[in-house]
Amino acid sequence: MRRSKVLEKIRAGKVARICCLGHVVPAFVRFAAEFGFDGIWLDNEHRAMSDREVQMILAYFQLHDIDCILRPPTLEKSRLYRYLEDGATGLMIPHVSTPEKAHDLAQSVKFPPLGDRGLDGAGLDSDFMFDDIDEYVKFANKETFLCVQIETVEAVNNAEAIAAVPGVDCLFVGPGDLGLRLRNMDNPPFDINGAQKIVSEATKKHGKSWGQPAFNKEMVKDLHQNLNAQFLNFGGDFGALRGMLEENAGQLDEVLGEDYKSEKPSRKTY
Repeated sequence: MRRSKVLEKIRAGKVARICCLGHVVPAFVRFAAEFGFDGIWLDNEHRAMSDREVQMILAYFQLHDIDCILRPPTLEKSRLYRYLEDGATGLMIPHVSTPEKAHDLAQSVKFPPLGDRGLDGAGLDSDFMFDDIDEYVKFANKETFLCVQIETVEAVNNAEAIAAVPGVDCLFVGPGDLGLRLRNMDNPPFDINGAQKIVSEATKKHGKSWGQPAFNKEMVKDLHQNLNAQFLNFGGDFGALRGMLEENAGQLDEVLGEDYKSEKPSRKTY
């Protein structure tokens, strides 16, 4: 059974290094592990991956000893814990706005006495066999984690109650969805910075961790040093591909005396 690198970092008071993957690219898993990332946020909410594709790529996470934080397309109980059986280390669940929903999720993905997860023991997470049921259950509860996304005003208002739920390990602020909702309010009760502070204080009070995506080095520094964020996503396949192609296109322009920007079609605007 494999120990979580993300949880090891958080329990040591350090920052867990996370990047994001939205496609089935086994090489990305290998390179992320090589460059010191502790986990990869595998997005299956906004991206399409079959169950077999997820099972396949999870084997690469095990091979290269890096955590998979899977964002699933479902809240179905048996499918959630099946991702853990298939080798995911953590689950990131979008739009968790109430402690009741957080409790239901913890019940789905944690074994008794924390939750009500179904027992099999013939998955990748237990090397397809366990010798001691109690040892396996205890290890699984300790080395897998539940991360709930805070993406609504209601969720921020309930942050302390959500953080208090047994079995919830991490709160993850979604600045895109939360920001969209705040922009559509006449008198928002807080801004994104205010929401970050509320979540940070809630997790500190209840001994949990929190985080969110970071978009530049300065943001990483602020979230870590000023707001005690330990679960930081910085980088991913979209940014890496775009940055590489942009750099290569510029170098081609230099050599060929061309300007790709003057020839490319304009992007669609809304």
